[in-house]
Amino acid sequence: MLTGKQKRFLRNQAHHLNPIFQVGKSGVNPNMIQQLSHALEARELIKISVLQNCEWDKTEIARNISEGTEAELVQIIGNTIVLYRESEENKKLILP
Repeated sequence: MLTGKQKRFLRNQAHHLNPIFQVGKSGVNPNMIQQLSHALEARELIKISVLQNCEWDKTEIARNISEGTEAELVQIIGNTIVLYRESEENKKLILP
């Protein structure tokens, strides 16, 4: 579980990132969860964009992705989801 200070730090780090995944009308599937898990292992902090044609609620999508990838939900702002998971091999971010 992330503290408020850690979430602020991660939001600051994620500000300059571009979304690397998009969730469309097909929603979240197991293949997407696997790809997100690999991306989190490589980058630790990622942004996901929820497209307007998506039929599901963005908070539900964020919850499904964070549970599937075992990542921490940092922020949902607009149609963008920010996730963090500490990498086992490629540690880049040191949380305060």
